Amino acid sequence: MNLRNAWSIGVGLALVTLHAFGAVAPAASRPNIVIILADDVGFSDIGCYGGEIHTPNLDALAAGGVRFTQFYNTSRCCPSRACLLTGLYPHQAGIGHMTDSWSPVLNDGYVRDLNEHCVTIAQVMRTAGYGTYAVGKWHVTQEIAPNSADKHNWPLHRGFDRYYGTIMGAGSFFDPAMLCRGDTAISPFADPEYHPPAGQPYYYTDAIGDQACRFIREHDRGQAGRPFFMYVAFTAAHWPMQALPKDIAKYEGVYDGGYEPIRLARFAREKKLGLIDPAWDLSPQFGNWDKVRDKAWEARGMEVYAAMLDRMDQNIGRIVATLRDQHQLENTLILYLQDNGGNYEPLGRNPKVNPTRADHPTLAPLPADYIQTQMRPKQTRDGWPVLDGHHVLPGPPDTYIAYGKPWANVSNTPFREYKHFVHEGGISTPLIAHWPDGISRKGELEKQPGHLIDLMATCVDLAGATYPKTFDGHDIYPAEGTSLVPAFAGKPLPTRDIFWEHEGNRAMRDGDWKLVAKFPAGKWELYDILHDRTEMHDLATAHPDRTRQMAAQWEAWARRCHVLPWPWKPPYDGHKTMPVAAQAGSEQ
Repeated sequence: MNLRNAWSIGVGLALVTLHAFGAVAPAASRPNIVIILADDVGFSDIGCYGGEIHTPNLDALAAGGVRFTQFYNTSRCCPSRACLLTGLYPHQAGIGHMTDSWSPVLNDGYVRDLNEHCVTIAQVMRTAGYGTYAVGKWHVTQEIAPNSADKHNWPLHRGFDRYYGTIMGAGSFFDPAMLCRGDTAISPFADPEYHPPAGQPYYYTDAIGDQACRFIREHDRGQAGRPFFMYVAFTAAHWPMQALPKDIAKYEGVYDGGYEPIRLARFAREKKLGLIDPAWDLSPQFGNWDKVRDKAWEARGMEVYAAMLDRMDQNIGRIVATLRDQHQLENTLILYLQDNGGNYEPLGRNPKVNPTRADHPTLAPLPADYIQTQMRPKQTRDGWPVLDGHHVLPGPPDTYIAYGKPWANVSNTPFREYKHFVHEGGISTPLIAHWPDGISRKGELEKQPGHLIDLMATCVDLAGATYPKTFDGHDIYPAEGTSLVPAFAGKPLPTRDIFWEHEGNRAMRDGDWKLVAKFPAGKWELYDILHDRTEMHDLATAHPDRTRQMAAQWEAWARRCHVLPWPWKPPYDGHKTMPVAAQAGSEQ
C-alpha cells in the first residue's frame, strides 16, 4: 500500500495528540471549518484592512469575529499551500520552492511534490469523522497532465472526499487550465454538472463559489449531523488581470490619480483601524505616476485587480449565505487569509511585440470539450488571439497582463517588498476568524503573531482529532504549529520562534525581533518589529550579538527543516551574510 491510498486509513495508526480534548468530542459540538485562501493579494487590499476595494462580506465577517494583525504566510503560492495543508514548513513537506518543472530539485526539501512524511488537514480530519471538500487552486503536485498515471498528490488522494478546481497554479479566469472534477480533467464548456446562470459567461471565481455552495448543500442533505472541513482556494487576484465588465465598471476612475494617493489613504485608514502603529514610518513608494506614459492603461490594471477581489468577496458572501440557509453558519469557523503579498511580476506588461486586437476572431474556434492545459492560452474559445502589452486594456478573456510592481507596492501598504521576499510586504496577510458559537469577540484585533503552520493544529484542536506519528507505513514529521484557539479568546499563545526561506530570502521572528535578508548573498538585517514593522531602521550593526545569535537560530532551523543546503547561488555562507559589525565583535 502507498501514500495514494493513505487517506482511507483511519484507526490503528500510531498517533500523537495535538488537541486540548481528551478524546474525540461529540460531533454536535465540533464546528465545521472553512478555510478561504486568496491568491497574490496584499495586506491592505480588502476593506477591513484599509483598502478602498468593496469587500462588504469580508468586512462583515471581521465585524463579527477577530482580525489578526500579525499573521504570516511563506511569500509564494506553492510553499504557502504546502504549509497550510500540512502544518509543516514547506521544505519539510517537500516544496521548498515550486512544483513546476523549472524549479530546482535538491535533497528532501526541494522535491517539487508533497512527500511521504506529511499528511494534509483533510487526511487528519477524515480520521475524526469529518466530511472533506476542496474547491479551487491546488498547486502542490508536479503531476499536472490530464492523463497522468500518478495522481497520488491530487486532492482525492490527499484526504478530500470531493474536489473541483485547477491542479496547476494559474490560468485564464474564463477558460482555466487543468480544470478538474475529482481526478478527471474537464472543460468548463462541456461539464454536465455545472453551467453558469443563463446569459452569464463562465468565470472561474464564480465557479469556485458555486461549487463550494453546492458541496455545502449536498453535504447537509446527505450527511446531516456530520461536521465538514472545506478548503476554498480562490485564484483572485493572481495574474492575468481578468474580470467581468460590470465589476470593472465599479472602479472606473478610482485609480486615475495614481499610486501615491491610494497608498496614503490606505496608510491613514490602517492607522485609524488600529491595524498599525501610527508611529511607524511608511515604506518608500515605488513608481512615479508623473512618468507613466499611458496612465489610462496603468490605471486599468488596478481597476481590474479591484474588480477581481470584489467578485471574490461576492462569492464569499454567497458561501456565507449558503451556510446560513443550511443552518450551519453559527457553528462554522471561517478563516480568511492570503498566500503571499502583492505580486510584482511584470507578466505581459513589456512584451517585445505589442500586437493590436483585430476586428474579428482570426483563429478557428475550439471545440466545447477541448481540455485547456496552457497556463497562458494562445486563444479564446471563440478564436480571438490572447494578447498582452499596451495596445489592449487588461480585463477581457483575450488579454493576459499583470498589474505591475507599483500597484503591488500599493497592495502591500505600509510594508516593504512583495511576493517572493520575506520582508513584511511579502509575508504579511490578513487573517479573519469568524465563528458565532465559538468566538465571543466581535470586531476586535488580535495582535499576537501567527503563521500558516498553525492552521493544522487549530483544525486538529477543534475537531478533537489526532495527528499521526506514522501514516501508511511512513514516519510523519511532527506538526510545527500551535492551535490558535486560545488567541480567538484573547488568551496568550505559547512563545515560539517563526522562520522563513524562499529563493535565498530568509527571516526569523524571535519575539519582537526580526532577522531578515534579501537574496542568497544578502546580509542580515535586524528590526524591532514592535516599533518598526515597516523595516525602515536596520539595527544589525547596533546589535551584533543579537544578530549573530538569531542567525545561528535560523541556521539550526534551516538544517533541521531541509532548507540547507539550498539550490541557490551562491551557497549559504553564514559569515559572509553578517554585517561588518557582527563579523567584528560584540556590541558595546
